[in-house]
Amino acid sequence: MSRQKPFSQACENNKGPILAILQPLLTVPATVLEIGCGTGQHAVHFAANLPHINWQPSDQAVYLPGSQLWINDAALPNLNDPLELDVMAEDWPISEVDAVYSANTAHIMHWPAVVAMFEGVGRVLKPGGRFVLYGPFRYSGRYTSDSNIQFDQYLQRNDPGMGLRDLDDLTALAHLHGLMLEADHAMPANNQTLVWYRSAYHST
Repeated sequence: MSRQKPFSQACENNKGPILAILQPLLTVPATVLEIGCGTGQHAVHFAANLPHINWQPSDQAVYLPGSQLWINDAALPNLNDPLELDVMAEDWPISEVDAVYSANTAHIMHWPAVVAMFEGVGRVLKPGGRFVLYGPFRYSGRYTSDSNIQFDQYLQRNDPGMGLRDLDDLTALAHLHGLMLEADHAMPANNQTLVWYRSAYHST
């Protein structure tokens, strides 16, 4: 029996607004690593609309079969098969990329994994490259909406290691790895898209 493709309504809702942020950032041929590709819906949409971009999805092994179904159906020449990536691993399966993209991962990962993600991005991202991080965040301990308060409480009830991350903490962490906050875009449904710039003068 054939497996049914996984589906995320949130991915369908936010793929257009996120693409609008990515398009002016990704104007020339480049390789983009997606951390946490999930269902694969974002990978397919962005690769289809950015044909000059070599899109490399990745995620934990458990999610790869589902995303592979989307990727197989799309059959796009610039969309690679997903790689298994554990951000906590010392060696990532790709050593150098022009940009990194990740959506709705920082609040699901435990904090040590968030630290490892930023460390890894700082390691593989070329100088001048960008790390685009989408999701809900806090600002100096404050929430942007009541719904985000409720969402954070829900996450922590299910797993105390989860939770909305504070931009102050992420900014300090990013700075350690040569990543400077370049832009913070307000998005639908009380989310943000943070764009980090990889300094050409930082060595890891």
